[in-house]
Amino acid sequence: MTVSLIISTYNRPEALAKVLAGVSRQTRSPKEILVADDGSAEPTRSLIGNWKNRSSVPISHIWQPDEGFRKTIILNKAIRAAQGDYIVFLDGDCVPHARFIADHETLAEKGFWVQGRRSFVKSKYVENFDPATTSIWQWLLLARMSGAFKAVRLPSPIIRRGTEQRGLIGCNMGIWREDLVAVNGFDESYIGWGGEDSDIGSRLYHLGRPRKFVYGHAVVYHLDHPRLSRDSYGRNRSKLEQTLRSKRIRCDQGLAEHV
Repeated sequence: MTVSLIISTYNRPEALAKVLAGVSRQTRSPKEILVADDGSAEPTRSLIGNWKNRSSVPISHIWQPDEGFRKTIILNKAIRAAQGDYIVFLDGDCVPHARFIADHETLAEKGFWVQGRRSFVKSKYVENFDPATTSIWQWLLLARMSGAFKAVRLPSPIIRRGTEQRGLIGCNMGIWREDLVAVNGFDESYIGWGGEDSDIGSRLYHLGRPRKFVYGHAVVYHLDHPRLSRDSYGRNRSKLEQTLRSKRIRCDQGLAEHV
């Protein structure tokens, strides 16, 4: 099994720098890193260029022009460019634990996809969070972080298999490439924030791929930020409800658009 890591980002180079620093500390490295960039400006491009020169793992910068929130499109472009047969998705504001990739490799299982959890670094402490030196236990005790149960890596993971809608988030997922192809990737008709992660998770369920919902392994630390606009959520929620009603597996506008 080869793992490709896809990191989605948009104009948060300070956060992305911390994420890439966390990726550089992995006990097991992915085959490649693909930064799926939804139109970031020059500071992000320069940051990725610097990391390309420093990283022992190949890094690709997959970029598209800034025309609004089009995360589904850039993720499909990154999936198409990826070489691995197992794809791990990480948001560009979620710093991975040093065992993140190793855990995802262990958790990978044919017939399932993996959903990890995230804890939260409070906004006013984000600047001081350092993947190399920050003590997670100390920061939890000092209330600089929340979600303690999701912040600590356990000796053995707690895993719940099923097809629940609760907790479908795209910032920490592991999916077999062949399953992504089967559902046609992310639905690119989702424009604007909201619902796109629940949609692909639901279509994987309809394919017959339950989720492994994991606590205690594949841990990430979300660097909090102001809420994104929810203006598109109502429209996207209606699309998700149609996916759930129809039990559809493949979206009409998705990965196949990027041959």
